[in-house]
Amino acid sequence: MLTVQDLLGLRLGKLASAVDDWEVMVRRLGRLATGGGGGDSAALLERKAELADWKGVNATVGKAFVVRTAAEFDDAVTSAQSVLAVLQGALKAFTRHKDEMQRVADSAARRNIRITPAGGAEARSPQDAAKDGAPTQMDLVATTRDATRVLREADETDRVAERALRELARGKHGFSDVRVNSLDHAKDLQGRADADRWAKEVAKGGVDGWSDKKLKSFNDTLGRYQDTPAFGERLATRLGAEGTLRFWRDLAAPAGTMGVVGPDRAGILGAVQDSLSLTLAGATRVDSPEMDAWKKDMIEAGGKRLPAAPGPGGATPPFGFEVMTSLMQKGKFETKFLQDYGGKLLKHERGLPPFTSWGTENLNYPPDRPSSDPVSGFLESLGHNPEASLEFFHTGSAAESNWDYLVGHEDGSRNLRFSALDVVGLTDSGRDQYETSLGHALESAATRTPYDTDAPPRPHSDASASFVNRLVDHYGSNPEILDDSKLRGSLGNITAEYMRDFQDGMNGEREIRTYGSNANLGSLPPYHVRDFLGAVGTDPGAYGAVLNAQQSTTTQLVHETFQNPDGLSREKVDTDVNNKVAPGAEIAGIMAEARTRAVYDDRIAADQEFNSGIDTAGKWAERTLRLGVSDVPYVNEAVGWIAEDARESVVDKYSRDSSGDAAQDRRHFLDGQFVQSADATYDAVYSAARQQGQSPADAAVVADTARQSTKLHYGLASQNEGGAG
Repeated sequence: MLTVQDLLGLRLGKLASAVDDWEVMVRRLGRLATGGGGGDSAALLERKAELADWKGVNATVGKAFVVRTAAEFDDAVTSAQSVLAVLQGALKAFTRHKDEMQRVADSAARRNIRITPAGGAEARSPQDAAKDGAPTQMDLVATTRDATRVLREADETDRVAERALRELARGKHGFSDVRVNSLDHAKDLQGRADADRWAKEVAKGGVDGWSDKKLKSFNDTLGRYQDTPAFGERLATRLGAEGTLRFWRDLAAPAGTMGVVGPDRAGILGAVQDSLSLTLAGATRVDSPEMDAWKKDMIEAGGKRLPAAPGPGGATPPFGFEVMTSLMQKGKFETKFLQDYGGKLLKHERGLPPFTSWGTENLNYPPDRPSSDPVSGFLESLGHNPEASLEFFHTGSAAESNWDYLVGHEDGSRNLRFSALDVVGLTDSGRDQYETSLGHALESAATRTPYDTDAPPRPHSDASASFVNRLVDHYGSNPEILDDSKLRGSLGNITAEYMRDFQDGMNGEREIRTYGSNANLGSLPPYHVRDFLGAVGTDPGAYGAVLNAQQSTTTQLVHETFQNPDGLSREKVDTDVNNKVAPGAEIAGIMAEARTRAVYDDRIAADQEFNSGIDTAGKWAERTLRLGVSDVPYVNEAVGWIAEDARESVVDKYSRDSSGDAAQDRRHFLDGQFVQSADATYDAVYSAARQQGQSPADAAVVADTARQSTKLHYGLASQNEGGAG
């Protein structure tokens, strides 16, 4: 393994010289092989040998020797070109790795961070910290992430280049006729060879008897080729669709064990499950006839049981859908495959007899994963492919729409099916897992990014904004559906991402610009939006996401007022600021009522959980701002301080130590939140005004006016929400 010091100290001059030497070698060998420049060449020798009148033994042995020798010059050129391509790729890659690590190191030094040889990060000496400031935990985590990523990539470059050069130099008595075009091509070739090797191992059978060491080696290979679809395609097509299913079934649920294995083995299997899922996801995106056939066969195998006869101990063999979907919970599977697979999966489930559940074999690891429900697993795959998720919820026939089956609660819906199973005692945590996975799929469809990614947000499209409108209308008109539901966490994230749309929808005729297409929530009955927010806000994580997003969005909107290039009078500034804080105040009031209902009335969560939700959802303070930066260029430089101010204000104003006043009545709590919310608005307006150069006195006047406006709209929201409850 390379260390940070190894990478920063790389002397690439020798490698550059080697590239120069091999460029000369390729030219010289090319002339010897083809006769460039008019001289004698292997090609000329071969033509003469073919035309010569050979006699006796020479007609067979001598001629063949000369022709084969001439051909070796062509292979020599091919090998030399391959060596040159590998060296050029290595030089380019190592130059990039070294430069990237230097940038990481320089950035770390500016923040008083020292990078360890293995890529870890730690604060420099106390003296430096006292003088220049100690780094935050987020700084240390980010530095570790960046440094270890560069090290991993450099190690992989080293491994691929070394193996390619060794393979090119392996022949003692001849040159290889294999052409390597680049370092990436070398990795593709290596991936296909390794896939063939492991496919042969699987074909031998007895995979349930693989040792932990062998299983770890297989997982290391899967991890090495996560960015090499050629490996995944070769492995999948060599195994075949049914072979892929049998392989994982035999590993995950060995005969006679019902999937019960020791904790160490379970941990290894969990890593293999995730890696194999990522590998197959990449393979489905390869455009080849072989892969098209594999996907078709996999869908056809979904409704068949494996094996054909009942398993040991009387256990009912799993359907192909159950096995494959356990391998679809990581990675981005190809969109059309997901559409076709999901359609057949839901059709199959609809055809199961009443009160029938899926199999009981454990196919998920570690064993604490709560459900082997294939529909939940499929929804996880939609959660990683936003385009497929959005499309899937919009498809299906009028009689059997995917939305109605997965989201709805009418006759024939999956939720009604769960209720029927509950009656006969056939479900346990299945509903919770289903709602969690459904939330992930809804989140990816709404936000246009995988639900668990840190990727930059994307502008909302017409389709995604319309989808959010439908979500808010559906759950807002039936808020009781969300009582203690696991869906609330994802719906809270969607609300946070669409915070401008919510504030615009609650702001009447006073338009607030949104990020991309507008969800047009103002077109819905007002109580639908309020009831949606009130139901979502009873979840601590959703509550934290909504408040962080609301505070940073309100701060950003106020900042835009003070940045208005046309300039506004004091009276118009006050009016504009009040208009922009009004919807945020109303949302804060709804959140207070939701928290009160959860803690005091329904007793489904404690204040400590809401405090934790505020803290862990802090990312939404900045992410929400990033959504609008492209539309508001002058806010770009202010994102950092706006987000930090918003996070601090939310933690300060909405966290609460209830250890000493557990008996406090709900009215007292709401009164306190009323004041704290107004103070949070004051913070946002005052900070924005000061950042734009207003004097402390002038900033305080505008901020105090906004605080009074907040109290008015907060109070109205609390009354409406309380009345609705």
